[in-house]
Amino acid sequence: MRKPADMLPDFKENGLLPSGDYELTFEELRSSFLVVGPGATHPHWDSEWRAKLVDNLEVMVRQLWEVGITEVFVDGSFVEDKDHPNDIDGYFVCDLKELATGRLESSLNLVDPHKVWTWNPASRCPFRGYPKKQLPMWHVYRVELYPHYGQGCGICDRHGNELEFPSAFRLSRRDGQPRGIVKIKKGD
Repeated sequence: MRKPADMLPDFKENGLLPSGDYELTFEELRSSFLVVGPGATHPHWDSEWRAKLVDNLEVMVRQLWEVGITEVFVDGSFVEDKDHPNDIDGYFVCDLKELATGRLESSLNLVDPHKVWTWNPASRCPFRGYPKKQLPMWHVYRVELYPHYGQGCGICDRHGNELEFPSAFRLSRRDGQPRGIVKIKKGD
């Protein structure tokens, strides 16, 4: 196994991972500073919460792997220097036909005991203290993973052009600066 220092570069001064895709197994992610903390500069780093988020992410990614999805990316405040991120955001690459026919959602819900796999806006529910309604997967796992097949994601660049997930998820929402993203890979 690679050493944690070899997996990810340190946060930049602005608190973001340097631009790039960083492939990590779950074991590597758990031992990285994204979970264990970047050191004394962040004395309130919530390692326990971050580890719980990774456990939940692993449940969902293993379900994706089980139905044939292999490319899964995670980002959001989880890959920034935020001591206690609210959740993990991410996306996965899938086939449009599998998504459009509902086969992907059905297959995922067959393997998930909570049947949380849906992206239907009507399925969103409020959560105390949060202004945005959340998908069922967020309520159970505190993870939101979105399907990507080449479509826009509703996030626009500074010129007003709608971005696709791969572009949007590589920009910080707080200031639009480029940031790195983690690609989950299967362990050996």
